[in-house]
Amino acid sequence: MVAENEHKFKPPWSKLLLMAAFATTLGSAVPAGYCIGVINAPSELMKVWCNQTVHDKYGSTLSTSGLDILWSSVVSIFLVGGAIGSLGGAGLANKYGRKTCLFICAALFAIGTVLFIFCRAAQSVEMLLLGRLIVGLASGLVTATLPMYLAELAPPAQRGTLGVFCGVGVTGGVVVGQVFSLADIFGTAELWHYALSAYILFIVVCYLPSYLFPESPKFLYVMKSDPAAARAVLLRLRGSDANKLIDHEIAIMETEANDDMQSSSFSDVLRDSRFLMPLIIVCCFQGGQQLSGINAIFYYSVSIFTKAGFSETNAQWANLGAGCLNLSVSLLGPLLMATCKRRSLMMLSSAICAIFLFSIAFVLNYIESVSWFPWACIVCIMGYLFFYQFGLGPIPYFIGSELFEVAPRPVAMSMGSLSSWVCNFIIGMAFPSLQNVWGAFVFLPFSITCVLLFLLTKFYLPETFGRDPSEVAPLVSKGFRSKVK
Repeated sequence: MVAENEHKFKPPWSKLLLMAAFATTLGSAVPAGYCIGVINAPSELMKVWCNQTVHDKYGSTLSTSGLDILWSSVVSIFLVGGAIGSLGGAGLANKYGRKTCLFICAALFAIGTVLFIFCRAAQSVEMLLLGRLIVGLASGLVTATLPMYLAELAPPAQRGTLGVFCGVGVTGGVVVGQVFSLADIFGTAELWHYALSAYILFIVVCYLPSYLFPESPKFLYVMKSDPAAARAVLLRLRGSDANKLIDHEIAIMETEANDDMQSSSFSDVLRDSRFLMPLIIVCCFQGGQQLSGINAIFYYSVSIFTKAGFSETNAQWANLGAGCLNLSVSLLGPLLMATCKRRSLMMLSSAICAIFLFSIAFVLNYIESVSWFPWACIVCIMGYLFFYQFGLGPIPYFIGSELFEVAPRPVAMSMGSLSSWVCNFIIGMAFPSLQNVWGAFVFLPFSITCVLLFLLTKFYLPETFGRDPSEVAPLVSKGFRSKVK
């Protein structure tokens, strides 16, 4: 196959490729993560404003439970928007192109900014809710489209390196959102609406050179049947002295374009038995990423730090430190994906995270009985965050780009993104209640999830490192009878 020699073609990073990768990541993935991380710190201040606004506008005061329901709606409507945006990603990406989808994301984020900035002046909780829904739509579209766009811009040998940019961007955005929502910056009763909307700075700066962004050459060749435009984009990305690499990539695209078994609609992909196993892998990886406990860890870490002896303020700073550790380790992602096998990283990450999560449950259950258990719990949390970014963090974002060929890829990425947002919603709604009922043992299901992901990887994930999707796809085309090794 043409993919067998792709490791021979390792061109230097072109300026256009680097600009497109960093600009789209900072201008779309970072705002998506920002909208996740910014809402926690000013939540009490925003609840007071919501209650006062409802009283002034409608003449009624919300009960404690009513206010909790309203606030849950403000938080969860973002996740609902993410799920809807994920579903729309496939159709938009195949009809208008990957690049155009990112422009749509930027426009949606900008609309959200306007709603956030003016919701206080308009005394409108409805504007706040609508803004959260719209930025959720944008974020869902980002997670469905950006990894696919970057993977299709990259040369085959660098596809995994660019594939992790979306995950790193989202992780970084969460930390930036936490920083901007601190009381020392915008996390005050008068400025919280600026905290919600400050991500617009990334969008404005990063999309200034957007006229230079290339469209995906694979989209142009396979979906638009325009080989000349695809070759022209490859010349811009690879340089005029990379003719052998360009010919190699064109040959791969020609193979995919000539495959009359290609499916591109939701119904075609979902009914095609060849896509059953890769769809299961993509959806389980992205959903399992959320069900592995990463958001619950951040939800619970402030109380853990408090039990370890930190003051409430210092516990919040320690929580921010945990987020920074998560981001710092995620920056290793491009290097790991460029040099390490996916199966090995995913199995290592899921196995060790399962052990740490089990340890967290055990230590938390007896945290009042042993003096040093609070510190042991902190070590377990930090260890979990460290190894999470070896596989569970980055790989689910781009694995669909390495398992699926061009035509069915948008559907797979949309389904995976949908799975992620739905599971994120489940965690957000169910975790506090389960925590009250189960206590520390609420972390055991997360540990079990990691074990299941380890087994799924071991038995059904083919090694995609150094392979083109056209070579990988047949390995998982027989469902549970597939022999991935």
